[in-house]
Amino acid sequence: MGKGICRVEGCSGAVKGKRYCARHYRLWRKGRMPKPRYKTCHAEGCHKRLARRGLCAEHFAKEYGKKTGEEAQS
Repeated sequence: MGKGICRVEGCSGAVKGKRYCARHYRLWRKGRMPKPRYKTCHAEGCHKRLARRGLCAEHFAKEYGKKTGEEAQS
């Protein structure tokens, strides 16, 4: 499909896109390469896209969501 070999050191796969082989291109698209496709959540182990304040939507809701009942009084 593409020309050349993957730009990841030690990988000799044929280029698919962005100078990555199919395997590394897929990881890049998911944000799991050292230089991801988009900025990722700062929560440990989370690779989702940033939403606000350095967190993905899920972690932002947990951290900054509205407090209800006993949580608001604590």
